Amino acid sequence: MSAASSARPGRVAGKTVLITGAAGGLGEAMAAMMAREGARLALTDIDGGRVAALAERINAEIPGAAFAYAHDVASEADWERVIAAAVADLGGLSVLVNNAGVGGPLAFVEQDTVDNWQRQYEINLRSIMLGAKHAMPHLRAAAPASIINISSIAGLVAAPGMGAYNATKAAVWMYTKTLALEAAKADWNVRCNSVHPVFIKTPILDPFIALAGGDEAKAHERLTRGIPLKRIGEPDDVAYCVLYLASDESKFVTGSEFKIDGGMTAQ
Repeated sequence: MSAASSARPGRVAGKTVLITGAAGGLGEAMAAMMAREGARLALTDIDGGRVAALAERINAEIPGAAFAYAHDVASEADWERVIAAAVADLGGLSVLVNNAGVGGPLAFVEQDTVDNWQRQYEINLRSIMLGAKHAMPHLRAAAPASIINISSIAGLVAAPGMGAYNATKAAVWMYTKTLALEAAKADWNVRCNSVHPVFIKTPILDPFIALAGGDEAKAHERLTRGIPLKRIGEPDDVAYCVLYLASDESKFVTGSEFKIDGGMTAQ
């Protein structure tokens, strides 16, 4: 890392940040914002080609800001490999953003499958534990540090036919609190918080648009009926929250959940 890059100003200047599921959507928005605000990045995704292309775009604007790694977050061996590489490339690790996640088919209890539950468990929840487990020694060494787990408003509010998604995202919420208490009581200076978006304008909305016959406006109208602000969120709405939690501005914030939901859960 050059002296110029290490001196780059910003809200997360000097932070070394690993973001999973970074190839698109929320992860891409977080990566771009963190880079602009001074962080150096380890970007991971199951799609190694797409995440490498994102790192290239960021480095074209901010040389040396990003490294990319193909990464299956359900694999413990992959976590060990990626964290070792990221720590070597970045010179340490001070922020972990567990962003990777998947949804599943609308499945009511009698039609649901073990395979559906297993896939969502491994990617939405097991990956959070694996990331925290293998990143924690490096986060402790780089303290003050932060773990940011991306859950969902579906981890706080249930919906029919979304049993696996509701359950795994709710578990992320509670596991984050466990991590926060463990780190605080051990005096590690590693904060742990969860972020709970509602519908955000990313490809995750494509199935809802398809159900509306390809009519995006109609799909958005349906999705926003329960949102007081009456609109779909933007990726940067989530990225700004993650930026705050990654920065030392949030140094007294741990074990909390941040709802990015347009007022939905205030009703």
